[in-house]
Amino acid sequence: MPFGQLVIGPPGSGKSTYCNGMQQFLSAIGRKTSVINLDPANDRISYPCALDIRDFTRLEDIMSELNLGPNGGIMYALEEVENSLDDFVNMIESLGKQDYLIFDCPGQVELFTHHSALQQIFKKLEKMDYRLAVIHLVDSYYITSPSQYISILLLALRSMLQLDLPHINVLSKIDLLKNYGELPMSLDYYTEVQDLSYIFPHIEAEQKTVLGKRYAKLTEAIAEMVEDFGLVSFEVLAVEDKKSMIHLLTVIDKATGYMFGSTEIGGDTVWTEATRQGGYLGIVQDIQERWIDHKEEYDEAEEEEREELFKKAEEESRPLTEEEEWDAALKQWEKEGGAKMKK
Repeated sequence: MPFGQLVIGPPGSGKSTYCNGMQQFLSAIGRKTSVINLDPANDRISYPCALDIRDFTRLEDIMSELNLGPNGGIMYALEEVENSLDDFVNMIESLGKQDYLIFDCPGQVELFTHHSALQQIFKKLEKMDYRLAVIHLVDSYYITSPSQYISILLLALRSMLQLDLPHINVLSKIDLLKNYGELPMSLDYYTEVQDLSYIFPHIEAEQKTVLGKRYAKLTEAIAEMVEDFGLVSFEVLAVEDKKSMIHLLTVIDKATGYMFGSTEIGGDTVWTEATRQGGYLGIVQDIQERWIDHKEEYDEAEEEEREELFKKAEEESRPLTEEEEWDAALKQWEKEGGAKMKK
């Protein structure tokens, strides 16, 4: 049974960077991974690409022949894939049932809020027993503005309803959040999305004009609707932080069911056995403490740990391999997870 991630999100949310980082992570823990590029505008791929939509249909040709702009061309390209869905699915199947798949999707929000092309592609794969989860990346910068925060909640909710698959919303670039200024609420408030009425005064304070006040009322009405659904919450991610990636993959594996009986498929025995036996399913420390209150201290401690690893490797007259770095991070994860579970 193949497993995979469907990586969506607005432009600039870090989708390609995430796909590259996740592919390296999965390879390091022994999970054979294939990354599939579904963005016809992505002509500078930073990761090893097993299947590229640009080999199936080219954006430049579409724009030239149909006199379309970039956005219209991307939507038309996905429609071409939808119309030739069996051929495209056969190309995916040719990668083999043993590979863990990562789909790097375009950034046009229409494609995952109301357009049918991506939905039909993924539903076809789901019917063929592919176990998929949507990873919706949103730049954490947007939570610094109360009104923009409500807008990404609406975007996340609409995407969840449209794609109708296991869905994990992620605030990306969380390591940069402290640079954007002080938040009116704690970080947990934004990730848990509970009792949005507390942010209403901050929304109204943003608006100084009469028209702005009316928009504030609309924003508050949208917030109430999102809260009524009770579906949206967020994980946090810093791609270059190994513990952050470890935590997110644990959540993803739980959502797809990968952790329940897939050791013989993926080959990542250490990882799946750790999660199956009740490994740590929460974050190692409170996210407010890690990324806001004491970010410098945690960064310094992790840098010291990294230097110790390199020092040990130098004493053995060799460079530290990528696998050794991940192995050290996994051992630390198991150690902290075990201590947490005993409490």
